[in-house]
Amino acid sequence: MLDTLKRAWGIKDIRKKIVYTFFMLVIIRLGSQLPTPGVNANYLKQFFAQNSGEAFNLLNAFTGGSLEAMSIFALSITPYITSSIIMQLLTIAIPKLEEMQKEGADGRKKIVAITRYMTVGLAIVESTAMAVGFGRQGLLVEYNFVSVAIVVLTLTAGSAFLMWVGERITEKGIGNGISIVLVINIVSRIPSDMTTLFNQFVKGKSIASGALAVVVILAIIILLVVFVVILQSGERRISVQYSQKVVGRRTYGGQSSHIPLKVNTAGVIPIIFASSLMQTPIVVASFLGKGDGTGIGSEILRGLNQGNWCNPQNIQYTWGLLVYIVLTVFFAYFYTSITFNPLEIANNMKKNGGFIPGIRPGKPTVEYLTKRLKYIIFIGACGLIIIQIVPIFFNGVFGASVSFGGTSLIIIVSVILETLKQIESQMLVRNYKGFLNN
Repeated sequence: MLDTLKRAWGIKDIRKKIVYTFFMLVIIRLGSQLPTPGVNANYLKQFFAQNSGEAFNLLNAFTGGSLEAMSIFALSITPYITSSIIMQLLTIAIPKLEEMQKEGADGRKKIVAITRYMTVGLAIVESTAMAVGFGRQGLLVEYNFVSVAIVVLTLTAGSAFLMWVGERITEKGIGNGISIVLVINIVSRIPSDMTTLFNQFVKGKSIASGALAVVVILAIIILLVVFVVILQSGERRISVQYSQKVVGRRTYGGQSSHIPLKVNTAGVIPIIFASSLMQTPIVVASFLGKGDGTGIGSEILRGLNQGNWCNPQNIQYTWGLLVYIVLTVFFAYFYTSITFNPLEIANNMKKNGGFIPGIRPGKPTVEYLTKRLKYIIFIGACGLIIIQIVPIFFNGVFGASVSFGGTSLIIIVSVILETLKQIESQMLVRNYKGFLNN
């Protein structure tokens, strides 16, 4: 990784892109410190101190602490991410959108435009829910229509600006802009999380106990990072052989290739879907001020809250963890099934004279790919569960409450690996251009 960055820095064009990206990230972090007009900044800090559930921790991590500070970037790019996921699902479900996607560059531009409009719409809905829901409970200094309107306009504009910044990084920077904006927000929370762990497990302890705690914390982090890298990089390659075709005096085909099936085919989407589904009732209850009541409803909410899982004193709420595991596996299969089509791949192979050695073209190929894919999805889902459960376990048993969890780790590693690949491809393209010019 360092070698790639060093070589990239030595190339003038790529160095300019890196500097441009860095400048845009500085703007993001500066904007994250600007408070939204008319809000009581201490309200959300107290709220987050009392609510340690994954829903709020994950949102706060995605916004780089902007949500907790209620800055102008409090929504971050979460509306854009949600819009992109919705559009991806709608593209599969709505034939017209699917045709639009297959139109090439023009079709993709139309889909991007729709995603932008949807992002603004979701930002308005989310900011209104926050301004009204939390505003009644003390978020706004003066709760009235003007104050609510200012908050909604400010947060919506902040989210739209971050979307613009992400697109500029993709166009003029090193690429992968939206993901980089998300990662810089998550990374900005790491020093705060490390400080929390230090104060909780190291500060005030004896030298031996403190040193042991540091070694254990570092070992867990390193092992998780290595595991995520292996999970994200792992793939099953299905060999494909293409038959030879003789046209005139030329021979086409005959080469070997492969279909790469990633172990973690669905990425971080299953975790986000599962967490969102389980934490939505908690968020709604918090907006309505009904999160601390008694009765069966409150007991269910406590079971859905990840902050209560694996806690020896309240072990009965760990049933939520089992539900979470089932949902993660379900969404891993569900999301992959709508984004990876074995039938389409088999048909394309057949049209191009390709076949899997030992497997007949057509239906047998579809069945073979489906069988292999189901096995790989299960392995990937198990990997996701392990990465996510480790922080939850230590949070429940040892009270290590930090916003930096398994979801954040997967996103960081995935984006870093993808960004490095893009930088390497840009260097490769530049070398090709230089070779052709010579």
